[in-house]
Amino acid sequence: SVPFLVRLFPVMLTKFVFLNLLAFPFFADLRRPELLLNNTISLYLTTEPGVTVGIWHTVPGSRGAEALGKDQRWYEEALADAHPVIIYLHGNGGTR
Repeated sequence: SVPFLVRLFPVMLTKFVFLNLLAFPFFADLRRPELLLNNTISLYLTTEPGVTVGIWHTVPGSRGAEALGKDQRWYEEALADAHPVIIYLHGNGGTR
């Protein structure tokens, strides 16, 4: 019956392959990464009209004491300093 259902509803195949309906850890608010990860803040970039990309900016542990209690502006300025930036593209699961 599974092949028949996939034939009728092809969008189901993508849901099973990519499992983007699941969010792990369960019941976590991924818009507030500071509750899950140290030295992390959630930012949003508008790449073109109508397209907004959500990102997490995590500073290294060596700057953890410096980042403690800082606001969004400090994290944005930290992106512009001379330290290297590593971009991690997690895939298309729909969560960060």
